Amino acid sequence: MTELLYGRNAVREALRARRRTMRRLVISTGVQETGVIAEIIKLAEQAGVPAQRVERQLLDKQLRDANHQGVMLESDGYPYVELDDCMALAAERGESPLLLLLDHLQDPQNIGTLLRTAEVVGIHGVAMPGRRAAEITPAVVNASSGATEHLKIVLVGNLAQTIATLQKQGVWVVGLEDDEQAQDLDSADLNMPLALVVGAEGAGLARLIRERCDFLVRLPMAGQIASLNASVAGSIALYNAWRQRKAAQ
Repeated sequence: MTELLYGRNAVREALRARRRTMRRLVISTGVQETGVIAEIIKLAEQAGVPAQRVERQLLDKQLRDANHQGVMLESDGYPYVELDDCMALAAERGESPLLLLLDHLQDPQNIGTLLRTAEVVGIHGVAMPGRRAAEITPAVVNASSGATEHLKIVLVGNLAQTIATLQKQGVWVVGLEDDEQAQDLDSADLNMPLALVVGAEGAGLARLIRERCDFLVRLPMAGQIASLNASVAGSIALYNAWRQRKAAQ
């Protein structure tokens, strides 16, 4: 399956990671081949990926007017991994597992933002359902600024079963939910083998997923808006967990 990755950061990170089979780099004529574009061209040369210049209108048409920034990369599909690969990465680094579970998020921008944060905090893996949810599409890759290309991401058939599997391996599963039974994030101890579950936009965590969590956390808020968007709330919780782990080292 051929995918068309677009956007300067997304294309650069795919070339840096070299986890995909990359077939062709396409650059629109008129783009200044300096800065990031020059870096992209060099990375493509190093990876043996042929480069072609085309009129910008051709890119606009092929990518349906997406914000491609004058660059596109033809590659195969996203290289998903298995859950055991994520746990193995934690062991390889000598770290306690830190995972992100996405409960049927559908907005590519939200998923991309969360994955960008996940990569920044050095997460060991991300698990997401393969049905009724957005997968790692070129839009998600672009929204994550290419962070997807450096992450281990698992597509699972049943998120509840994945939670049970992690719990059997000693991982605490913590749901992010604005619920009266949830602990305030500021007071919750997250310095442990941890999988943070972020629910879908608007709906939050599914009932079964919420019940399977070891405990819930929520973000304390002082304003008039009822809740934060999933990507913002999830990013804050991830960063908080990472800071606790850093402080304990």
